Amino acid sequence: MGSPVSGDPAGQGSGPEKAPADGDLSARLKRLETQLEGKRPKAAPDKLARTGTSGGAAPLGQAMRLSTEFIAGVIAGGILGYIVDHLFGTKPWGMIVLLMLGFVTGIYNVMRVSGFSGRKN
Repeated sequence: MGSPVSGDPAGQGSGPEKAPADGDLSARLKRLETQLEGKRPKAAPDKLARTGTSGGAAPLGQAMRLSTEFIAGVIAGGILGYIVDHLFGTKPWGMIVLLMLGFVTGIYNVMRVSGFSGRKN
């Protein structure tokens, strides 16, 4: 025989196809959703995510991001200080000044990322 027609639930391909009513489809969809809800396991609450964090990041991920922001500022200041010292012959002052500037920039980045600001609303 022939293959079942996609709109025919009984699998019988005889007769002209009728489009099912929107109300019938909606009712079937709701019934299917309630059946799936009953069979779906309940999701356990995520114990790693803290409420009140920006973006809902896990504490370990937040700590890694903060430490990376700080270290990146210090390393960038050190590299720029090394380059300035070699270009202008100002050893060790370029390294000292730009390393301290990188330290301050690292602290500023950590404060910015963590959402800490000294201002009160």
